[in-house]
Amino acid sequence: MSASVIVWHLPTAVDALRFTTEDGVTLVGELRAAEGDRRGGAVLAHPHPRHGGSKDHPLLWAIRNELAGKRGVSVLSFNFRGVMGSEGTFGGGEGEVLDLGAALGELERRSEPPTLVVGWSFGARVALARAVSDPRVGALALLGLSLSEPRFRLPDLPNRSQIRGLDLPVLLLSGEADQFSPAPELRMLGRRLPRGEVVVVENAGHFFDRREREIAEIVGSFAERALSR
Repeated sequence: MSASVIVWHLPTAVDALRFTTEDGVTLVGELRAAEGDRRGGAVLAHPHPRHGGSKDHPLLWAIRNELAGKRGVSVLSFNFRGVMGSEGTFGGGEGEVLDLGAALGELERRSEPPTLVVGWSFGARVALARAVSDPRVGALALLGLSLSEPRFRLPDLPNRSQIRGLDLPVLLLSGEADQFSPAPELRMLGRRLPRGEVVVVENAGHFFDRREREIAEIVGSFAERALSR
């Protein structure tokens, strides 16, 4: 009986990060370097800090693996203030917009532009709020963008003028059964965006349960198109 040979596939380099916001809050994160030819960078913004959101959700891991492992995009993932090692307390949406700004600055020091911001749920609201005033954002992928949920503290949605002035590639992606991001409202928002693209995933809800790889591939395909323009 011959001995079997085990081949270990070493992961791509991941650097642990600590960086500070403009109001003095230190956040924790990780940077996964892209494999192969590089086309830019991405920052991931996670769901609501008060409802279990963190950078380590399986969907965000799948997106990070897709972007860095297959699409040539270096990915910075981080925890908002008050979440798993990041200092501070929940900022009601406003503080988290500052957090995303700090993450963009950290990525800018470590990766070449352009920069994609991927936000999910609460993180999508944060990403949209940041993008309307931050020229470092080169493209947006907004998953489960909360449009009709008044119970949670969220950043305000941009006004119509700001939406019409957001001239960059924007992916709006939700599940057809997502009660927080209803397809009709999402499509209406997509029509107002100069370069909006709407994808509604059949038989999926807000959390995209067991659809992580599928969603990651949609985001990866968008990233290739958006960051190549």
